[in-house]
Amino acid sequence: YTFPEMRPNETVRPQIIEFFRCENILIKDVTITNAAMWVQTYDRCKHLTIDNIKVKSDAYWNNDGIDVVDCRNVRITNCDVDTADDGICLKSYNGGKFMCDSIYIANCKVRTSASAVKLGTGSYGGFKNVHIKNIKVKNTFRSAIAIESVDGGLIENIRVENIKAKNTGNAIFIRLGKRRKKRPVGQIKNIQIKNIKVEVCFERPDYEYDIRGPSLPFFYNIFPSSITGIPEASIEKVRLENIKIKFPGRGNKGLAYMPLSRLDQVPEKADQYPEFSMFGELPAWGFYVRHTEDLVFKNLKLSIKEKDYRPAMVFDDVESLKLENYKITGDNKSNLLIFKDVVKKEIK
Repeated sequence: YTFPEMRPNETVRPQIIEFFRCENILIKDVTITNAAMWVQTYDRCKHLTIDNIKVKSDAYWNNDGIDVVDCRNVRITNCDVDTADDGICLKSYNGGKFMCDSIYIANCKVRTSASAVKLGTGSYGGFKNVHIKNIKVKNTFRSAIAIESVDGGLIENIRVENIKAKNTGNAIFIRLGKRRKKRPVGQIKNIQIKNIKVEVCFERPDYEYDIRGPSLPFFYNIFPSSITGIPEASIEKVRLENIKIKFPGRGNKGLAYMPLSRLDQVPEKADQYPEFSMFGELPAWGFYVRHTEDLVFKNLKLSIKEKDYRPAMVFDDVESLKLENYKITGDNKSNLLIFKDVVKKEIK
């Protein structure tokens, strides 16, 4: 039993489906409801196909919709996932020769009180050759897309395209950290994200869920999308193209305040659980970028409905930045771009 959650630990609660070291799996045309823990897990499997299934499970805690752990050659298509925890989640717990490789996720709908499509949190081996496309997200508390390596794993060759998200707490979260002292720092490189449309909400989007993810223990303004490495390890080669994100604005200094003169005081939190809210107040409303190399934004549109005291974008410790054809709409102060320790930038 765990406190203060007042519920049995997730490791002793049953899942509805679990496959371990299996091959040639087909899950198709079924509806899965109300798990006591993760709805379904596929661990170290090969040649897995999940097609046209429906998941409805917000009846209890830790209700991940589809968890794929260190699997190879996976196709997840035409699924409708409605869960209290992460919707479609790739994990890597085993390290060594194990990782998620050759994963295709397409034509799915996701509603979740956590993140819609996530790579991580468990990231010992890593993820490579992942293609995610045509995903519709709604009423999601955390990130529409989360890409996280904090356990020493490699994340490489990730392509995300055609994502539409409405009423969600965060658009894009990419995080490289180091939460295991005895593990090396991982890598995140060769990430392509294109054709993204997200509407970030002001109020919490998951009030109607039976079980909701935990509320944040502090007052906060709306969080920007973020791409953050750590001082000893930068995220490499990220390209974002045709990105359109709408924000509500209403940033309030009375709730939280991180002035631009104190950018050095934004905490690194290299050893912390990765989440879009992990840094507390951030000094931008649109994008916050730190410890990154070879970053390209092309055809970026950020809009803000009401005023926010923060600038639109902050770049801190970035090497080789290209901004091509960007548009930011809002009041004059909210249109600002802030550059700190940026080496080689090109703005068109």
